[in-house]
Amino acid sequence: MTPAQHRLQQALAAEHAAVYGYDVLGPRLTGTEQTAARNAEQAHRDRRDALTLALTKQHVTPVAAAPGYALPQPVTDRASALRLAVTLEERTAKAWGAGLPALSAAQRKQAVDAVSDCAVWATRWRRTAGMAPTTVPFPGRP
Repeated sequence: MTPAQHRLQQALAAEHAAVYGYDVLGPRLTGTEQTAARNAEQAHRDRRDALTLALTKQHVTPVAAAPGYALPQPVTDRASALRLAVTLEERTAKAWGAGLPALSAAQRKQAVDAVSDCAVWATRWRRTAGMAPTTVPFPGRP
């Protein structure tokens, strides 16, 4: 496996974890927040599926989703759900950002787009949760 393929596998694992996390936190939200969580989850599903296809085309067996993931904290209410959403986005951005040096130009564009998307979602979740600051310098930096 090449270094780029290894990094893409790590990004795929992060996308699997994000999808799982949104399944856990979604029921703790309502209304527009729950709709936003569904949209964020769908973005992670779409990236997961694109990565799976790309790795398969490279004759690499994509890393499978785990049956479950350890969450950084229990999700018992709206506040903990919003904290988890921020954490999911930050972790996924870091996984994509860590791969940048090893990736080809086309793969780097995909990674930068993923980091940017995660940074936007994390900012939205921080703002919704009333967290400060709402943005962080250099999102996706390991």
